[in-house]
Amino acid sequence: MQVTEESFAEIIRETKAVVLAAVKQHLFDIYAHALDDVVQETYFKAYDSLVKGKFKEESKLSTWLYAIAKNEAYNMNRKLKREEQKRDLFGFFTGGEEKAAMTELKRLEFEDTLEKVKKLPLRYRTILLLSSEGMNEKEIAEKLLLPAGTVKSRIHRGRKMMLKVLKKEGGLA
Repeated sequence: MQVTEESFAEIIRETKAVVLAAVKQHLFDIYAHALDDVVQETYFKAYDSLVKGKFKEESKLSTWLYAIAKNEAYNMNRKLKREEQKRDLFGFFTGGEEKAAMTELKRLEFEDTLEKVKKLPLRYRTILLLSSEGMNEKEIAEKLLLPAGTVKSRIHRGRKMMLKVLKKEGGLA
């Protein structure tokens, strides 16, 4: 498929309702402010793929764009959730003393939990940390070049080990 500015502008006109619907459906409501960014990223990726000839005309263009938009919404959800967690855990709040005290408490709890995670064997620790960053089992498997079943079992075993460590060291009642 030959892509020109005019042909891509036409694709956008024809598919913007589908892309917007996909993003609205899959982007968390609390991140609605990022809707335009997700739509824009969807079309950037689509354009790049079209230029490189990656679109297989076995499916409809709108179906393909819907899938890209859905994945981009999920990516944005994970990204914004991680940013939120970092702000919460490391105290990037501005405000009163009460917020500062809560932030410091969360940071200390995080550091304590991180020290306990470090006691786990590396094979479980790595997977648990990636999982806590919002990566799903498939993404972890791809990143670590492991079978998905191995990742799933290590997450399960790692969580069980973590519970034992927390109970042993008084982290859980």
